[in-house]
Amino acid sequence: MEKYKKLPKIISVFPLSNFIIFPNTSVPLNIFEPRYIEMIDNSMKTDRIIGMIQPKKQKDGIPQLYNVGCAGKITSFNETNDGRYLIVINGISRFKILKEINNNKPYRECEISFDEYIEDTKENYNEIKFTDLELIFKNLKTLFKKKGYLINWKELEKQSLDQTLNALVMASPFSLEEKQALLETININKRKIELEKILNTYVVDEFNNKTIQ
Repeated sequence: MEKYKKLPKIISVFPLSNFIIFPNTSVPLNIFEPRYIEMIDNSMKTDRIIGMIQPKKQKDGIPQLYNVGCAGKITSFNETNDGRYLIVINGISRFKILKEINNNKPYRECEISFDEYIEDTKENYNEIKFTDLELIFKNLKTLFKKKGYLINWKELEKQSLDQTLNALVMASPFSLEEKQALLETININKRKIELEKILNTYVVDEFNNKTIQ
């Protein structure tokens, strides 16, 4: 609970389409836009926490943001010779946007709440067995192979089941909307149910009419 109380109420957000991160997963990011360089600079001076969130699809203007994202802490930072930042973000907890705040900065900030996802900050809050996920893993393996995705399965298997499942969801060829639906599920069991629904739409290969199972 102590960790939860230390999380910010206002967070700088990095909108990235078709990209999500879950708690207890890590992702590398290549930062090159000046506004996000400034955001990372400011974050490194404080708590090193930023919010990863997906923008909604729209043709013109500043895109609206989905209501749910995930806060992550910068755990690795390197600057390249050409001024880019190579960072690693470790997911802490999902949050819900209460409102976007007006600021004089080139990047966006939001007032947020972690209340709905308070369980994210607790260790071992999800209990799930391999047998519950065996078919899902099998179908994901086949789907990734068909899509030409290279996944280090041996490395993934060293993680807990929920970390493995979340990492696969993050790396999946699913749509922006499908990934968002999975991100918003309260726990791993709800995520399993939602993932089964989504995978059912990918089961039939439209090119050769063969199932991926």
